[in-house]
Amino acid sequence: MSSSLPARTSEVRSEDSLDLGVLLQWASEQGLDFVGPLSLLQFQGGASNLTYLVTDSVGRSCVLRKPPHGKKAASAHDMGREARVLSALGPWLAAAPNVIAYCDSDSVLGTPFYLMEYVKGHILSSEIPDELNTGEASIRSLSESMVDALAALHQASVVDIGLADLDRGDGYVERQISGWSKRYRDARTPDVPEAEVLMDWLKANQPPDVGHALIHGDWRFDNLVLDSQGELIGILDWEMSTVGDPCMDLGAALAYWVQTDDDPAFRNFRLQPTDAPGMLTRTEVVERYGRKMGGEVEQSLQANWQFYEIYGLFRLAVIIQQIWARYQSGASTNSRFAGFGLAVNTLISRAQSQLELG
Repeated sequence: MSSSLPARTSEVRSEDSLDLGVLLQWASEQGLDFVGPLSLLQFQGGASNLTYLVTDSVGRSCVLRKPPHGKKAASAHDMGREARVLSALGPWLAAAPNVIAYCDSDSVLGTPFYLMEYVKGHILSSEIPDELNTGEASIRSLSESMVDALAALHQASVVDIGLADLDRGDGYVERQISGWSKRYRDARTPDVPEAEVLMDWLKANQPPDVGHALIHGDWRFDNLVLDSQGELIGILDWEMSTVGDPCMDLGAALAYWVQTDDDPAFRNFRLQPTDAPGMLTRTEVVERYGRKMGGEVEQSLQANWQFYEIYGLFRLAVIIQQIWARYQSGASTNSRFAGFGLAVNTLISRAQSQLELG
């Protein structure tokens, strides 16, 4: 990859190429003042939907989001829903990127897609940039800010934002457990565990729903954009957002939170700098978030954290397994996915070990 490319981008894989002439024509029809020809780069990371940096001939850039080709879970690739959530959040959440345009037709690029503002800044992956790493106190502040921002999102009024219709009512926990269990069974390949004991335990140990909050669905460091001072300026990848139990969103977020005292297999799974000196531990994250939320959310976390943690690990295993199944079928040739089968085995093993510890 050329060193001159913007951070976290690469040349577009052949299987993910787009017809830029058709895109430019569509943009013109929408009244967008792009100046052709367009250029295209592909963002690294993000394993579900495809994300591109589109730049016109005078240097103006935006981000394009669309589903991949091949078999996929439709609910995980609803571009209209994602664009609508971002548009509704705009007046309420400064860190929500602005939506520029949405296309609901398959006739332009083969799938629906949308264009949004390109937010420039730092996105943390496995390491923390030197500019943001000024000592343990700064690292602790980063992790505290991440927790506080999630709590603030969960405390926002879905009625005021205009997203109350995403609320399917009581039964969110049950829908998540039954839904993710079905997806795992449907996507399972012979090289990963059956996990029936784990799914049976989740079904039998569901706590009552707690609240009806706007949840992000994929809250992690590499979906957050930070400025040079470590302030949050962008929240990305709203594809799995909905209204539901905030405790479940926290459980899903902490499936990525690897720390220094974890077993070697799980530490090898680390995708974020959550083991950096100064970072909150998982226990500290749960306690801080609980204090911020208070009430029945804090009480449910104290009583049922084992369930939320195991759910988060299992859910992430299912997401990765769906991608692994696509890769094995030949629908994707992205070399990043070559180790996803091992990752699924690691997460299922981790979830089962947490079950036994309880």
